[in-house]
Amino acid sequence: MPESNSLTRHGRAGSKPPLAAMAPWLGLAIVVAVLDQLTKQWVLGSLHLGQAIPITGFFDLVLVFNRGAAFSFLADHSGWQRWFFTGLAVVICGWLLALMHRHREERLLPAAFALIIGGAVGNVVDRLMHGAVVDFLYFHAGRYGWPAFNLADAAITLGVGLMLWGQFRGNGEAKAEPTPENPR
Repeated sequence: MPESNSLTRHGRAGSKPPLAAMAPWLGLAIVVAVLDQLTKQWVLGSLHLGQAIPITGFFDLVLVFNRGAAFSFLADHSGWQRWFFTGLAVVICGWLLALMHRHREERLLPAAFALIIGGAVGNVVDRLMHGAVVDFLYFHAGRYGWPAFNLADAAITLGVGLMLWGQFRGNGEAKAEPTPENPR
């Protein structure tokens, strides 16, 4: 029996099925995770632990393992942090997937969520395979340097930045439905 109003069975007129609407964002997350793993495999096959290859006066390729989180937080503990950060990443990815589903018809927030999910998955793969995250991008100025990081970390940082930007600018893509109190 045809529906009597202009809404489709997916909620709004003209909207895509949920999985189809999320497909580009899930694809972006997969691309990020795959590129992250490919770059890490290249580094693991090209450098030995602790080796640094100067690229510019402020950037080196290095091979280090981070058993902790950002800035080696909790890295010096006995190993429990491997499973803690893996579990935390899985929970956060689940939450971000739910948010992605809720915002699936938008562009900015789902892209941000996808970057974070892809980066988190890339780092979880490292924790499961190596017991630590492979880091290899090292920026420095003289003897001062930023802790080494990887493509997954860069994607997570970019994703968080986009997510915050979307929230602070009001994410003008999703308009609230008119109500009697706020008719537009």
